This record gives sequence, structure tokens and C-alpha cells, in this order.
Amino acid sequence: MIHIDLNGRAIGNDRPLTLIAGPCQLESADHAQMIAGTLQEACAAYGAGLIFKGSFDKANRTSLSGKRGLGIDEGLKVLQSVKDTLGLPVLTDIHTADQCAPVAEVADVLQIPAFLCRQTDLLIAAGETGAVINVKKGQFLAPWDMPNVISKIESTGNTRIMLTERGTSFGYNTLVADMRSLPQMAATGYPVVMDATHSVQQPGGRGGSSGGQREFAPVMARAAVALGVAAVFIETHEDPDNAPSDGPNMIPLTQMAGLIDMLMQFDQLAKAHPLSI
Repeated sequence: MIHIDLNGRAIGNDRPLTLIAGPCQLESADHAQMIAGTLQEACAAYGAGLIFKGSFDKANRTSLSGKRGLGIDEGLKVLQSVKDTLGLPVLTDIHTADQCAPVAEVADVLQIPAFLCRQTDLLIAAGETGAVINVKKGQFLAPWDMPNVISKIESTGNTRIMLTERGTSFGYNTLVADMRSLPQMAATGYPVVMDATHSVQQPGGRGGSSGGQREFAPVMARAAVALGVAAVFIETHEDPDNAPSDGPNMIPLTQMAGLIDMLMQFDQLAKAHPLSI
């Protein structure tokens, strides 16, 4: 069982649950700090770890007119403000090999988007930074194919790797989450993450943007935590219906404390009675 140390907290499939959460897009320093502070208070109350996430660029928007975000320079300033103000580790997506080194100067965790999980140059450049690398399993990829992804990052000497389930393509505009993938990926020894919000996304479901069924995001989180995972990934916003991206599958910020409370209770039960597969 591999554990990753991040700001003094061990992340692993047999360790207390960590929450990876924040808005889909970074909007401003004040907005990021507001969401991060609200999440930090709830996680502290219920014993969850917290990694704040926010994207500086949504490079795979459905439509050319979709809002992409603040950009790398301004986005990294916002992430640094969260670190400086609240002391939280931060995660953001990277899309090209040349982004890896500058982003790793701020971000504690570099996230490989699902569509890019087989891009060798990107994986190697990310691994070479020494940062924690969270790889989202592609919607097109079987869980037992992830060791090939892992080996690319490990070739750099970096074994600070997390693997995220975010649903598998199931016909047009639809994803399905196969919960068997969680223990299958955990068999690698690396920490496994369940992306509860993107797994209920409906890619391109609104024609010019993606739809989603946010009411099922807590279902996905609860089911995954009951199996015993290292972390849950959740996008949240104070007003999801007016968020610049992925609003249909984001959980309202006001609901997060209650959800964290419930997930930590399931996590304690799961870690006390680990699966044997």
C-alpha cells in the first residue's frame, strides 16, 4: 500500500479520507479563498483532509465559445493566494508538457485530464517535476490498462501518483461509473480517487455545453467511500447554475458540510472493514 505525504498528511487507500474540492474554474482570489475557507472549516470539523482544486484553463470545453478561465499566470496567482492565506495544498490541471514545470512551482498536485491520460510526453514532464500527479482515467480506458500510464510516470523516478475514476463513455452524451474499477486500480497500490461530480456529467449534453445530474453526485461519492478509497473529488460552487463551467454536475457549497460529515462516517466503517478481493 503506497502512501503519499502531502503537507504532513498521509494519503492512501487505508488512510482517513481526503477531499479534493473546489470550483471547476478559478474565478478570482476572493472567490477561491471563500470556497476554500468554507471547505477547510467543514473538513476540520469532521476529520477529512483537504486539497483545494481549481482550473486556470478548461482546455476541452464543448464549444469554442465556452469560457476557459483565467489563464496560467493569473490562475497560479489565485492558487498561491489560497496557499498563503489558508495553508492548503492545491491541485490544478495541466494540458501541455511545457506547463508542468511552472505550474509545479505553485501547485502541490498536477492533474492529468482524462482525455490526456495516455499522452506520454505530458506524463513524463509532469513526473519530472516531483509533484504529486493525479491521473484521471480516460473515459475510453479500462482500469486494468492504468499500469501502462503508471509506468510512464514511474520512469521519471516519481512514485507520488494518484489514480482517479471519473466514469466511462456509455453511448452518446452519457457516462457510467463502474465501481469495480476502484478496487481494480487500488490493486496497483496507489491511492485511488473517485470523481463524484464528473462521473455524473453528460458530455456535450446541452449541444454547446455539457449537462449533468448533480443530484447523483452524492450517490457516487457515498458508494465509492463505502468501498474504501483514498480521496473523493468534488466540484462545488455557491451558485452552480451560474458557474462558468460544469454547473449542472457541481454540488452547491451549502450542502458540502453535511456531505463531508456523512462520507467520513462511511469512511470510518470502510477502513475498519477493508475489502479483500
